[in-house]
Amino acid sequence: MKPQFKLSFGALIVASTLALTACNNTAPKNKQVTEQDAELFLAQSEKTLVDLSERSGRAEWIYANFVTEDTASLAADVNREQTDIIVKLASDAAQFDNVKLSDDNRRKMNKLKLNLTLPAPQDPEKSRKLAALKAELDGLYAKGAYCKTPDECLSLGDMTSKMASSRNYEELLDLWQGWRQVSQPMRPLYAQQITLTNEGANQLGYADTGAMWRSKYDMPADDFATELDRIWGQVKPLYNALHCHVRAKLGEKYGEDKVPQNQPIPAHLLGNMWAQTWGNIYDVVAPENADPGYDVTKLLAKHNYDELKMVQGAETFFTSMGFEKLPDTFWTRSLFTKPKDRDVQCHASAWNLDNKDDLRIKMCIQRTGEEFSVIHHELGHNFYQRAYNTLPYYYQESANDGFHEAIGDTIALSVTPGYLKEIGLLEQVPDESKDIGLLMKMALDKVAFIPFSLLVDQWRWQVFSGEISPEQYNQAWWDLRKKYQGVQAPIARNETHFDPGAKYHVPGNVPYTRYFLAHILQFEFHRSLCEIAGNKESIHRCSVYNSKEAGKRLNTMLEMGSSRPWQEALESVTGSKQMDATAMLDYFAPLQTYLDEQNKDRQCGW
Repeated sequence: MKPQFKLSFGALIVASTLALTACNNTAPKNKQVTEQDAELFLAQSEKTLVDLSERSGRAEWIYANFVTEDTASLAADVNREQTDIIVKLASDAAQFDNVKLSDDNRRKMNKLKLNLTLPAPQDPEKSRKLAALKAELDGLYAKGAYCKTPDECLSLGDMTSKMASSRNYEELLDLWQGWRQVSQPMRPLYAQQITLTNEGANQLGYADTGAMWRSKYDMPADDFATELDRIWGQVKPLYNALHCHVRAKLGEKYGEDKVPQNQPIPAHLLGNMWAQTWGNIYDVVAPENADPGYDVTKLLAKHNYDELKMVQGAETFFTSMGFEKLPDTFWTRSLFTKPKDRDVQCHASAWNLDNKDDLRIKMCIQRTGEEFSVIHHELGHNFYQRAYNTLPYYYQESANDGFHEAIGDTIALSVTPGYLKEIGLLEQVPDESKDIGLLMKMALDKVAFIPFSLLVDQWRWQVFSGEISPEQYNQAWWDLRKKYQGVQAPIARNETHFDPGAKYHVPGNVPYTRYFLAHILQFEFHRSLCEIAGNKESIHRCSVYNSKEAGKRLNTMLEMGSSRPWQEALESVTGSKQMDATAMLDYFAPLQTYLDEQNKDRQCGW
């Protein structure tokens, strides 16, 4: 996704001057502000933000594609400097809180105020302190390693790889414990950060930083939290069935003394450092005869798909739906393969560097079936970015922060056996009885992730509000893990630990609810687009490839950006303003039947 409101190393002085000019010109000290003042402020602020976005986007791109100490230092300078400018604009926007504005101007003003993730106090000393705390927390995580001896240290990448493949109970426990040593020093720093950012949120008119985060969703903050719990209630029966089956299989693997069948699952046995997705233990829980009868990686090789042809194939998916081809610059400026002469960030991402047509992806593409789906996902971001590029800058983003990820995943759901046959990779679509394995593999990632994606911010919101005090950080974390996931710490934990900090998004201060929304919305979009396309197959077998009608309806939503409440964007595709998780239940219906059969003599729940 495009970097939002980031300050570039080449524009610090210019940007600061522009920002302060915008604020000072529109807020005469002895004059009551009017809507005309607000319009001038918004116009000048937008000019500043557009400039910052383009310059910072290029700085970030250079760093990601040429990883050196110098580019890292410059990128770090960007992140340290940008907050004060955004805080200044956001705090000056608050002067118009009581001015009667048009709906459009009020929406833009709210977008400006709510762009901050960690609002800093307007006291310069406290602002510097908050920035220093953030940098220190980032550093503790980034430099984190588990050193068994001074000469034997494991990085998070090393441990992640081992946890994905190891089936040794004690080795997994050692890795799980080892990584959580990294987060213990974060605890007092995090508590100080909460105090400071809450002060900043108060100064912008919010009860606390959590209330500010929830205010981004076009509905009252408390109503939004209630809505998330309603949606979780729809998914919970499917999750519980999956949990029951996985726990039983883990009990067979490790013994029921280690995996009691009436308790939460020990967190270190699910193939993932945080037990957030379980796909890595597919071999432990896979149905018998689960082979779907084909291997996309082998099909790509058989048909001579190199990295470029894989991207071209994904682009053809979108053009088949009526979207225009990507610009020529996409092909000359993107990164598709890992260079041999330099370090790059290989994590797949989609970019729009000029907020218009400078679309790119950055990937170190592997010739695998999984990567083929990822390319479809990333291009989903690019086509979304282009669709809203004529809107005012304030609205050049997805309808809410879950939509961007959902669109990419929606497209990836159409990479089905039928689609593979349509594009000539697969000769014959396997019988539907072969689908249980595919659905199980997907559920271990998509369904298993749902409660984790909900609880991370449930914990943070309660920390921000004071409902969870610093003395309760770890206990409250594990209470929520048990409540939502049915997962427990494999060994005793206490308040000297800070296990939430072992997950990047907590010390990194990245809101997590977007991932919950994306996982619900992608299935809603997929079901609706399949209906629009006239699909007659099971929803999990549907692909909207070649459907101009589905493409037209999808593009209508993409072009809205965030100019209207997300509920209206949702309605433009699904016909309803309310999120509905039954689409996910429809998608996994055959798996639910299988799980119910497997679980009929088991004790489920915890």
